[in-house]
Amino acid sequence: MELVFPAQWMKVFFRKTLIPLMLMFFCPPIVIILWFVNVHLAGSFAELCHFFSANGFITGVYKIWAPVFWGSAIAWKAIAVFTLAQILIMRFIPGKVFYGPLTQKANVPVYKANGPQSFFVSLGLYYTCSFRFNLFSKTLIYDHFGEILGALNILSFVVCLFLYFKGRFWPSSSDSGSSGNPVFDYYWGTELYPRVFGIHLKKFINCRFGLVAWGFVVISFAAKQHELYGLTDAMLLVVMLQLVYLVKFFVWETGYLGSIDIMHDRAGFYICWGSMVWLPGVYPSATLYLVNHPHVLGFPVFAAIFMLGTGSILLTYFADRQRQQVRMMNGECRVWKKQPQLIIANYVTQTGEQKQNLLLASGFWGISRHFHYVPEFLGAFFWSIPVLFNHVIPYFYLIFLATIMLERSIRDDARCAKKYGEDWKRYCQKVPYKILPYVF
Repeated sequence: MELVFPAQWMKVFFRKTLIPLMLMFFCPPIVIILWFVNVHLAGSFAELCHFFSANGFITGVYKIWAPVFWGSAIAWKAIAVFTLAQILIMRFIPGKVFYGPLTQKANVPVYKANGPQSFFVSLGLYYTCSFRFNLFSKTLIYDHFGEILGALNILSFVVCLFLYFKGRFWPSSSDSGSSGNPVFDYYWGTELYPRVFGIHLKKFINCRFGLVAWGFVVISFAAKQHELYGLTDAMLLVVMLQLVYLVKFFVWETGYLGSIDIMHDRAGFYICWGSMVWLPGVYPSATLYLVNHPHVLGFPVFAAIFMLGTGSILLTYFADRQRQQVRMMNGECRVWKKQPQLIIANYVTQTGEQKQNLLLASGFWGISRHFHYVPEFLGAFFWSIPVLFNHVIPYFYLIFLATIMLERSIRDDARCAKKYGEDWKRYCQKVPYKILPYVF
């Protein structure tokens, strides 16, 4: 026992303290460095290495980050206006009542399903205020992007601190509590579904803050290229595919509210900082690179990539929708014109209640247990390749996406194995591959 205990302690320390600390320490400067490389070093990793070689790593990071660390008055004003607008839109745009999945402590979150309406209203307001009435510059986000990221980083750390204390002392439901490790609690969160004044904070931060901001960011980047060089078909293609992806997301938003991000991951640094800073700072990296690298693809290439990219994004939607529909109809439907193959998975909530879920083992979900990751990755690939292959930095998001998909597939499988037990084993026998058949 004396030999086992230290090994177990080290494993827990590594997973729940050291890794969270490293991610919270290193991820914020990565976002700022990525912006700096694309804007000031022509997107070149070689130039970044030269910069750090000439300045030293610590001094180099300081020189990059210090000018934008606290943001700027314009950045803070833009964030405040955007946040207020999204709160009002989320609150007052009408939508149907939607019930989220039952939690382990037998709570059922209740949402207003108004995702598509909110996104289109947001885009309409952005276009009207900037492009029609010039209330602010079309290129404001690009021109102050470093400052905006600096301000968002500070804001997100404060928001995560608020969520940490709220979950500990003023939780919105019984799906809350502390692990006893303040580092892990801050990183992972202390509450599953925090609400303030009736607003689901995790839904707001993930969907209405981070994802709507992504749409605004890429439009501003395209406007900047248009101002400097004229809008190229490569930039237009990248922006169009990302907007198609965002429309797909908001159409499917109620499905996302039943995903692992919402159902399992609590509202802490991992989710909230990721949505507020990492998402708008990293996801549009290909678009940011293209601002100062204009080139023409030509109509045949443009059309081919657009169709392949749009097809991949739609395939993700159809796969997610297929599983959602089977569960909504309790299996009383057809999947690819056949009766669905289902595994009835039993589980017990933390309150001791016996519950069941339907696991679909046919259609897209008979190909692999996380088939939707394949078209998801392909969609991102097709909006990345228009940057061509001169530099690796514009592909940072694609590399990150592949990594996070592998990690999530493993984590989700482990969570389901613990939750469903033997029923999950039966499902895995029917669907043996995690993502790619015969590969993984």
